[in-house]
Amino acid sequence: MSEENQNTDELGVVRVLRDIVIKVQFSENMPELNEIITVENEQKTPLLVSSLEHGDTAVCLNIAGDRSIKKGALARRTGHSLEIPVGDEMIGRVWDSMARPIDGLEQLPQEVLDKMEKRSIFSPAFQETSLKSRPDEILETGIKVLDFFTPFVKGRKIGIVGGAGVGKTVLTMEMINNVAVGSGALSIFAGIGERIREGHELYDTLKHNDLLKTTAMFFGQMNENPVQRSLIGLSAITLAEHFRDDQKKDILLFADNMYRYIQARNEVSTIIDQTPAEGGYEPTIFSDVKALQDRLSSNENGSITALQTIYVPADDLSDPAVQMIQHELDSIIVLSRAVAAQGIRPSVDINASSSSLLTPEIVGERHYELSVRVQAILQKYESLKGIVAIIGESELSAEDREDYGKAQKLIKFFSQQFNVMEKMSGIPGEHYTREDTLNGIEDIIK
Repeated sequence: MSEENQNTDELGVVRVLRDIVIKVQFSENMPELNEIITVENEQKTPLLVSSLEHGDTAVCLNIAGDRSIKKGALARRTGHSLEIPVGDEMIGRVWDSMARPIDGLEQLPQEVLDKMEKRSIFSPAFQETSLKSRPDEILETGIKVLDFFTPFVKGRKIGIVGGAGVGKTVLTMEMINNVAVGSGALSIFAGIGERIREGHELYDTLKHNDLLKTTAMFFGQMNENPVQRSLIGLSAITLAEHFRDDQKKDILLFADNMYRYIQARNEVSTIIDQTPAEGGYEPTIFSDVKALQDRLSSNENGSITALQTIYVPADDLSDPAVQMIQHELDSIIVLSRAVAAQGIRPSVDINASSSSLLTPEIVGERHYELSVRVQAILQKYESLKGIVAIIGESELSAEDREDYGKAQKLIKFFSQQFNVMEKMSGIPGEHYTREDTLNGIEDIIK
């Protein structure tokens, strides 16, 4: 983009105000898409250029939700897109999408901000990603069912998929607690459109476990306007990219909830009168999600290992938005209401979950062969359940009875108590190494 010019050629006039949409007319020198223009008021309110129309009008989004803007106000081009400061100073704090502090602490001193590098949150994905040069490293979660069926591998993407109230956030908090402590990596958390209460709980958990000193948090909660919610994931990824590329570090990125990103984009699309695409979603949502997911990658400098939660509306796994995100993931953990109703925690639907990382090359021959045997037993169990409900377990053949019993033991084995719930439940949390898990499974199916 061109450098900021202080003459009147860079000025536009606010012509239309509609909710968070503000249309600014320019006589010449139209701004570019995703450029920030600032209203010439006391607050210097930032507006994000969303689209251009009629050759002279910029359709802008009021990121901050400032209601003091009036028709006829002047707005000036900045020549740059939305940028946030990046660096070690961001660690241990909680920010919004524009890197304004929301943890009750003061903004960083201006002299510190002036020295910090600024990065556009709309940067394209790093083109020369390289995973082949790095051996696959398994990050153990301490959660038996995940370490066995959906391995968490450095530099890859794992998703927790499920409807409301099945335990996505609690499982995420347990993985943050277990993986962040075990790996010692920097962690970045993006809270996208979730409840304020859950944000407070996570903050308190990290503080209690002394993890804030290695964590930066970004929140655009459900009470925020949709622009803030749609940008929060991009801001978090931008900071992660800085640590990966400039400081050559391995980063853990947690995003809760990726479906809320799509929802926020859809709300913005509706407000600016875009024609919806499949399933009522915004017309560019497929390319938007792909562009975001492509940035969650590794290169020769370092890695970004991403854990994302995906809300499933009406428990419909065939929802196009849910399917769209799942196609970008390496491991998919499906949480089921039916499993939760049986008192099994975490409520993982093993047969619906999948992982492209469950290969002999990554997990080893022993683990892989055990997974094939266990999956066969559990699939057989599903087919036998209906028969048992009608004629009873005693009427099964000896072989079927044995496999049915093994499956019941396996299901019970994969249930465990979480450390992050210990204070609330009073039941001690459990943590298992992958070796513990493999040994336990061998004892059951031998």
